[in-house]
Amino acid sequence: MSEQPEHYFSEQPAVDDRERTIEFTLDGVTHELTTSTGVFSGSRLDPGTSVLLNKVVPPDTPGTFLDLGCGYGPISTVLAQRADAEVWAVDVNRRALDLTRRNTEKVPGTVHVAVPEEVPAEVRFDEIWSNPPIKIGKPALHELLATWLPRLSDEGVAWLVVSKHLGADSLARWLAERGWTVDKHASANGYRVLRVDRSEQ
Repeated sequence: MSEQPEHYFSEQPAVDDRERTIEFTLDGVTHELTTSTGVFSGSRLDPGTSVLLNKVVPPDTPGTFLDLGCGYGPISTVLAQRADAEVWAVDVNRRALDLTRRNTEKVPGTVHVAVPEEVPAEVRFDEIWSNPPIKIGKPALHELLATWLPRLSDEGVAWLVVSKHLGADSLARWLAERGWTVDKHASANGYRVLRVDRSEQ
């Protein structure tokens, strides 16, 4: 009997660590990152992440940003291109965190690579960027977002990219029902980018 495929959200991937280098270009800058087996989209830049990075303008002002479910760090790498950026790169996958640490060593900004419980409770985020792990299931996904979205600063905004056929619109409804302002910011290649911020009281 074959083994069950291992999920990228395993804390310690058991699959052999086979590294490779991938490249992607954004706004004329080529990023070369090391990735591996056992992490999310370990063979290429994930299409959803590509849509997110191409449809949302990275912040150009100082701030504290969260890359939620950072994988090997493509979003963190882009966010930390500014020297005044403080990025928290969060994932449960230890191999992914190690890769993110290595991939962001030379960026100008400050990148804190951490498992969720290592993020100090008092930290608030000006922006949250995420290609959330839809395949963990709705209850776990909802719990994840309910944990991190309230940590946005008062004027903070979250950018989420979700496949349309995996429930982007139903997630938007769920967030709106819980008092968040949700804007369908952009769509491309079967993905939708959601802009989420606090509703005006």
